[in-house]
Amino acid sequence: MWLYEQKAITGETIYIDGTKIEAYANRYSFVWKKAITKHEAKMHTKWQALLEQINTTYCQLFTSPYETFLEDLKKVLVFLEKIQEEENITFVYGKGKRKNVLQRYHEQVKEMLQRKEQYDASNEIMGEKRNSYSKTDHDATFMRMKDDHMRNGQLKPAYNVQAAVDAEFIVGIDVFSDRNDTTPLILFLQYLKEHLPFTYRHIVADSGYESEENYVYLKEQKQTAYIKPQNHERKKKASFKKDIKYRENMAYDKSTDTYTCANDQQLHTIRNYTRTSQTGYQSQVTVYESEDCTGCPLKEKCTKAKGNRQLHVAKEFLAYRETAQENILTETGTLYRMNRSIQVEGTFGVLKEDYQLKKFRTRGTGNVRNELLILAFGYNLNKIHTKIQANRLNLYYHPLKTA
Repeated sequence: MWLYEQKAITGETIYIDGTKIEAYANRYSFVWKKAITKHEAKMHTKWQALLEQINTTYCQLFTSPYETFLEDLKKVLVFLEKIQEEENITFVYGKGKRKNVLQRYHEQVKEMLQRKEQYDASNEIMGEKRNSYSKTDHDATFMRMKDDHMRNGQLKPAYNVQAAVDAEFIVGIDVFSDRNDTTPLILFLQYLKEHLPFTYRHIVADSGYESEENYVYLKEQKQTAYIKPQNHERKKKASFKKDIKYRENMAYDKSTDTYTCANDQQLHTIRNYTRTSQTGYQSQVTVYESEDCTGCPLKEKCTKAKGNRQLHVAKEFLAYRETAQENILTETGTLYRMNRSIQVEGTFGVLKEDYQLKKFRTRGTGNVRNELLILAFGYNLNKIHTKIQANRLNLYYHPLKTA
């Protein structure tokens, strides 16, 4: 990589951020997984009623559990077509023609089979992670956009663009169908590892990338996480510090593994369970419960539960979060956080405003990725020229301001 050979980038610290760019697709061509699940369940109920009529009419014992819905539709359709052939029945069409019972059954089963195949095809397009897609661009997911002057969030077909910036240069850019930034991080880092001749050791990102799975991956790759915890800003507020319902405001005794609430009630461990994320990652969660909340004068401020107050704590995640918090509060971490907001967010600003990247001009993940790469090459060429003219080619960071 020329930039690395010329020492124009650090090769050590990378700033990652994401943004949503509208896809080149019809805004009203949406397909929702929730709607498909709802309609498919209703159709299966109707199918059970129809199957009962078919069994009564032809003295059969067809059954159809939800797991074999598609195969059963095909099997019954074959059965009805066999009866048509054996009895030499001709189906009639058009106005004034009376359809017999067999034809009505056949048409209903055939229509259900076509709908079931459409539902299965849609679910295959969305996979496990997505909950929607566009009919005019199957790779685009409907995401909430913030692009109007009234700041009203709008659902539009879009891609989640992830960019990695080092010393103001784009060293990696890719697109994903995920609506959040948490899920794509590992895939994006693997993509960078495959395409770069070196591995970044310092990963700087905002709170949208925080998860136990991401922390574990970075530790396994021996990369330091400079990820701002999601509660970092909230913890600074006086209202948060005074709110007794938050776990952070309860005293914790490590020796006895207990929390103490504002009413001096201890919360003890009652059970553990495994929580599985959307990606399949499993984390261990410990449940704490207070001794007795009956008659507690602070209960309304502490919990809405009818019974005793409970806390669900992922201990491993909290340990990683604490380490990340310590990292970002160091002088180096403060420098990285400031440069992240300047460098990678500034990059997106240039791409959106100067390069007018507000809507893609191609469809499909592959084509959209190529479109982004062309823009990234142009951006880097302009950045090289600008930094050479300003004699800043080998300057990697914007310095912290001092009072």
